[in-house]
Amino acid sequence: MSLSSKLPQGIAARQVARPVPLRETVYEAILELIITGELKPGQHLVEKELAELLGVSRQPVREALQWLQKDEWVDLRPGYGAFVHSPTPDEADQLLSVRTLLEAESARLAALNSTKEGVAGLKQVHKRGVQALKADDIDEVVAANAELHALITEMSGNKILKEIAAQVARRVRWYHTPVAKSRGKKSWDEHAALIDAIGKGEADRAAQLMREHTEHTRETYLTKSSED
Repeated sequence: MSLSSKLPQGIAARQVARPVPLRETVYEAILELIITGELKPGQHLVEKELAELLGVSRQPVREALQWLQKDEWVDLRPGYGAFVHSPTPDEADQLLSVRTLLEAESARLAALNSTKEGVAGLKQVHKRGVQALKADDIDEVVAANAELHALITEMSGNKILKEIAAQVARRVRWYHTPVAKSRGKKSWDEHAALIDAIGKGEADRAAQLMREHTEHTRETYLTKSSED
């Protein structure tokens, strides 16, 4: 007879919590450096330097880089080493186009399900983003932007939509970072109009404003990429 069958009815079996493997922690640390732009597209990633920076041995760094390659954040070139992936215009276009579809629907549903508390939360994040923009704190601008969009998706009430949107959120943040400053005040004015539509329950208007907002970001990124 197994141990679990001997437990009194109603008592759940307990599992010992396992620590997060070091390679996963290193993966997240390197990924954050990539997303924030501290590691630039095309930059050579030297295992020894990353290990020293993160205070770990080279083995978890090597394993993390292999995972990052699988997820297309890093390119491993035989004989040359690892490099931060440089997204092509087609990659950016495809991802940001999908983002438009997802977030327009998120905004529509958020307007249908909005609450005073939810809208107040959006306004608070919006205020923080505007203040960060005035202070030229681009890291905080990007963080506030990501939080605002995540809150709108949360307000949609659609669990599946939230899960799918979360899968692309990090890469969207990566693409947004280089254009956050150039989008500037216009982006946050668009956010303000969007929050207003959501607060008034204007679903179709909210969806259209979100569609236009995300398309502006996509066009700005593609224009910047063609100039670099």
